[in-house]
Amino acid sequence: MARRKSKEKKIYVLDTNILLHEPFAFLNFQEHDVVIPMTVLEELDHIKDRNKDVSRDARVAIRALEDVLKDASPDQMLQGVAMPRSGEQKNGGHLFIVNDHHITDEIPGLPGGENDHLIINTALYLQREKSPTKVILVTKDINMRLKAKGAGLKLVEDYRTDQLIDDVRFLYKGYYKFPGDFWSQVGECRSENEGRETFHYVNRSVLPNAYINEYLIDEVEGFAGKVTAISDKEIRIIDFGYERLMHRHAWGIHPKNIYQAMAMQALLDPTMDLVILTGPAGCGKTLIALAAALELVIEKGVYDKVIVTRNTPEIAESIGFLPGTEEEKMAPWLAAITDSLEVLHKTDEHPHASVNYIMEKANIQFKSVNFMRGRSIQNAIVILDECQNLSAAQLKTIITRCGEGTKLICSGNLSQIDSNYLTAVTSGLTYIVERFKNFEGSTTINLNGVVRSRLASFAEANL
Repeated sequence: MARRKSKEKKIYVLDTNILLHEPFAFLNFQEHDVVIPMTVLEELDHIKDRNKDVSRDARVAIRALEDVLKDASPDQMLQGVAMPRSGEQKNGGHLFIVNDHHITDEIPGLPGGENDHLIINTALYLQREKSPTKVILVTKDINMRLKAKGAGLKLVEDYRTDQLIDDVRFLYKGYYKFPGDFWSQVGECRSENEGRETFHYVNRSVLPNAYINEYLIDEVEGFAGKVTAISDKEIRIIDFGYERLMHRHAWGIHPKNIYQAMAMQALLDPTMDLVILTGPAGCGKTLIALAAALELVIEKGVYDKVIVTRNTPEIAESIGFLPGTEEEKMAPWLAAITDSLEVLHKTDEHPHASVNYIMEKANIQFKSVNFMRGRSIQNAIVILDECQNLSAAQLKTIITRCGEGTKLICSGNLSQIDSNYLTAVTSGLTYIVERFKNFEGSTTINLNGVVRSRLASFAEANL
């Protein structure tokens, strides 16, 4: 949407949720004009003082608007204030603040006082008054888009400037499966031994779209490796060996199939600063991540502690006034972690005592996403669970908190998004998968291939 360049100037009317999703969104429309209805400013004003994480985005949006409009007179605001130009852009758009409360109702039969209807009414008014200039309402609210079209608005769009893919089915999986046998696909290659490791150098044409740290497997279950370097002519692959990879284990947990084996290898590799695990509920993301964290902290002593965090169901809002410490308040939201700890120690003579002992031994800390801002975490493993409900900006906040010697594990299920402002393609999880897929310090593994329980598989297919 905002990426398209066109000689024909357009007018974009922004809904409040666009500025909450990306506070600087109004600057991303190139040479086109942007209209902010007064109702949007009022909604931002009501949100900015709430005790919620989204309130911060409202305040940032208000300050960004003020930076553009601070020197403008009332007449200039009505006529449009020139917005900052980016790069080599010659013609910039203008920003308008429209008092939509004085616009005659263009939507007969709909309640005039509802904010959504006031914003739609503004777009309809501009569509009539500014014809033939195209007027486009931009909102992330699907129902509002439907209502706008039903009310007669010709052009309605979602905000997609930060969207890297159009369909989550094409999201990077972190591995490539060769049809048939790997060696029959590769043909000739040269191999080198470096200590205990074997590396193969294959022609780039074998896998022209390879990414760094991408795992390679084949259908006959005879080969398993990972891309470690890419040049113009060839690809360097480390050979793990299919059976050797399947025999990896952490804290008594063995992989059920090759997908979990790849995830375990990535999690146990201290050179990987970021490991992203995607896949449906019940596929083992949290269990494998926790088992690897305990192995690296207690058995190998690579890290000092484990920090577990996730956004609360209210989209990372305040953890409230529950009694107790931060860890005790977060405990209800992190039950998946304690459940996994119980599974890892269910065969112990005193499982409950073992869980408490391990939590103290591994220095496992439960933290709220709200309190991650401003910190600098050193020499720790950070497990960020259920991060499909975080925006790209929220994930950036957490990633930038990771200091020297810290490993971040992000896991999530893109089919279980609870946020009102996100979809599978705009989720922060999707964003970091695509952004980090060619970063030498990160690995992504999709666990869709994991065999789940009969009950879970049947329910997902038939309910």
